[in-house]
Amino acid sequence: MPIYAYKCDSCGFAKDVLQKISDPLLTECPSCGKATFSKQLTAAGFQLKGSGWYATDFKGGAGAAVAAPAAAASGAAASADTPAPAKTDAAPAATGGCAGGCACHS
Repeated sequence: MPIYAYKCDSCGFAKDVLQKISDPLLTECPSCGKATFSKQLTAAGFQLKGSGWYATDFKGGAGAAVAAPAAAASGAAASADTPAPAKTDAAPAATGGCAGGCACHS
């Protein structure tokens, strides 16, 4: 759902409003009551709601904790004595991050 920036031309009151695209434009200023409240031209903003790929797969936090018990149950959990793998400075492949398992890295 988009977030629109509005500003009153009379009193200068500004407000960000979460609206559907199909909702009518706001024209009355909530501060002074005049019909000079208009939508501003700004960068697009939006709000993701509900559970989806971002909240469950990439956000981290609770989503990352869900995968750990599954790994422990399958016996694939690493021991606390195992050192972490070394980080490399190599950039991911331009083909979308094939991780070296393709013919271009042979």
